[in-house]
Amino acid sequence: MTVAMKSRQQDISLPVEKSGLHPRNPHRGRYDFGWLVACSLELGAFVAKNAYGDDSIDFANPSAVRALNCALLKLDYGIEGWDIPAQYLCPPIPGRADYLHYLADLLADGGGVPCGPSVRVLDVGVGANCIYPLIGQRSYGWRFVGSDIDKAALANAQRIVDANGLGGDIELRLQTSRQAIFSGVMSPDESFDLTMCNPPFHASPEEAKAGTQRKWRNLGKREWCGKRPVLNFGGQEGELYCEGGEEAFIGRMVADSAGHAAHCLWYTSLVSKSASLPGVYRALKKSGVLEVHTIEMAQGQKKSRIVAWTFLDRRQQMDWREARRQ
Repeated sequence: MTVAMKSRQQDISLPVEKSGLHPRNPHRGRYDFGWLVACSLELGAFVAKNAYGDDSIDFANPSAVRALNCALLKLDYGIEGWDIPAQYLCPPIPGRADYLHYLADLLADGGGVPCGPSVRVLDVGVGANCIYPLIGQRSYGWRFVGSDIDKAALANAQRIVDANGLGGDIELRLQTSRQAIFSGVMSPDESFDLTMCNPPFHASPEEAKAGTQRKWRNLGKREWCGKRPVLNFGGQEGELYCEGGEEAFIGRMVADSAGHAAHCLWYTSLVSKSASLPGVYRALKKSGVLEVHTIEMAQGQKKSRIVAWTFLDRRQQMDWREARRQ
């Protein structure tokens, strides 16, 4: 097994605010709240001057974060009517876009990024927000299948897809098993260029609560009068934690991918904790993958990484890319 560590750093000559984001990420600079409010008037109610005299929002306020997402998706991707039910995960757009841009580099393999509907991507755990298919389709024209175990989440995602006329590019599927990842979603006669996943981060509700409290403190907030802090990005049970946390979830994903080895060029997952990597690598070695890439990502002080694996050798990878071009 080959483990290739890839680290991409932004051009330090660029006057950007969000250090570490991918060079193609449109969210690298400061938010232009004038344009954003013009796109979504709801956002205007949350914009105020911060301690530095700049327009900003209170990122500890989930309603403000949701309004910002709605405006960003409309301004930069032409997505209309985006919203999520209360308490569902409200994803930070810049980081989610980064995942997709790094996957585009992975597909390019040193050449041009493949665009258009010939590229098919499976998003495991698409959620109510449907964020990866929306950004990926608008950025590269790829087609997506999004799977989830939550019927209510899929219903909201379908509403967004229908509102933007993307039914021909984004298909949503219910995963009926809490243990399976690809089985029951991947048909025996179909293939994907990529799979992607943002797995549940925590191992228990208690760990999720502790993480919420840390984020609350990092945002400069305190717990007043014993009130429970509200997670600014929200999240349901299946979105925030699972037994064994992300390491166990990715381990199941790796094991399940082995049963569909020839049906995908690159399987991938976000890995938030560096401590999870040794266990992930052990699972990959056990499953017999032929190539692994660990792609480092950063947004300010937040560090994360993508682990990508394939069961195809280099000759098979080249044949796959040639078949896509035909």
